[in-house]
Amino acid sequence: METDEAQPRSHLAALVLARGGSKGIPLKNIKLLAGVPLIGWVLRAAIDAGVFHSVWVSTDHDEIEKVAKQFGAQVHRRSPEVSQDSSTSLETIREFLNHHHEVDIVGNIQATSPCLHPSDLIKVANLIQKEGFDSVFSVVRRHQFRWSEVKKGENKMTEPQNLNPAKRYRRQDWPGELYENGSFYFAKRHLIEKGYLQGGKMAYYEMRAEHSVDIDIDIDWPIAEQRVLSFGYFGKDPLKEVKLLVCSVDGCLTNGRIYVTEDHKEMVSYDYRDIVGINLLKKRGIQVRLISERDCSKSLSAMQLGCVAEVNATNKLQVLENWQKDIGLSWKEVAYLGNEESDVECLKKAGMSGVPADACALAQKAAGYICKSSGGCGAVREFAEHIFLLLEKVNSARKQMEEVNSAGEDTGGK
Repeated sequence: METDEAQPRSHLAALVLARGGSKGIPLKNIKLLAGVPLIGWVLRAAIDAGVFHSVWVSTDHDEIEKVAKQFGAQVHRRSPEVSQDSSTSLETIREFLNHHHEVDIVGNIQATSPCLHPSDLIKVANLIQKEGFDSVFSVVRRHQFRWSEVKKGENKMTEPQNLNPAKRYRRQDWPGELYENGSFYFAKRHLIEKGYLQGGKMAYYEMRAEHSVDIDIDIDWPIAEQRVLSFGYFGKDPLKEVKLLVCSVDGCLTNGRIYVTEDHKEMVSYDYRDIVGINLLKKRGIQVRLISERDCSKSLSAMQLGCVAEVNATNKLQVLENWQKDIGLSWKEVAYLGNEESDVECLKKAGMSGVPADACALAQKAAGYICKSSGGCGAVREFAEHIFLLLEKVNSARKQMEEVNSAGEDTGGK
């Protein structure tokens, strides 16, 4: 067995606790948030940070295990003893360490912090591995005045706790206070075994307020989705403006069902919302092209979509590559909506990928966005809205970069 001295670095493990039971939202940890399972946001950040020797999810639920593995994490099946409503994080982490003796430091990351970025985790890893801290935890700066509580029946007045009412600070004149935000707690094994997540040589890490989102206490789901789309981490590669959407016809634009009449004519149904979504994309300058493995040219002609279409496609990826090269786009400028095994390679190639809610498991695993709507029931319109939201994020990032460059030029000219 290798000794600790022989190891170039202590084994740092990311650990996300994700119990199946929830008093609020059933299976909240894998509920889709902006098209990604909630736990997927922090797993993506942890893996892309590149500072962890291993990334784990501790769970008692089969579906959570499945999602965790899809995002590249290893799974520790926790015991029933630490899967109760009364079980603490510390108890669950200690059980994990009892089964994984190779781990020296645990980075306990909360699944309910979807705006966590790899850059935060990299800096914290440096604090604990290179600067010798025993524990590091996340905080956020708040500008909130606190008053003492007066319970019902008490004959006393409230008192200010962190202000002088006669000389109230302006926000810009007051640095505020630091509060734990629960995004993560890093601690060395010897502390955890003694019953502490915070102790020894301690440090806090201050997160940006816009990245400090805790779904448990801060905001409800629709607001959380807007925050994630604005401030979440979407992967290593920068987002680019989508210029082409390729959509599989059967199972995406339609529900996949084919109706046959007595005179042997085929009919399909579609949702008018999806037609609206296609038209909105085209108005925004985004090309929409359709692809199908069968000859559905008569159905497409009847829909009068005005889109280029490839039918009888035996190799969807080859068709997609030809279109991408003909138009002269990078893969980051291509979006793909598919639902079957035959779409998997296309979903992996495209810079933005999505599937309807009822897509096959392999397609869901390959996609970056899982719609709430099923195929033929508004999935195309929903994916179009997702594209529009991400385009806003691209434009916002571009404006921020222009402001930074402008500020640099102004400073250099003085």
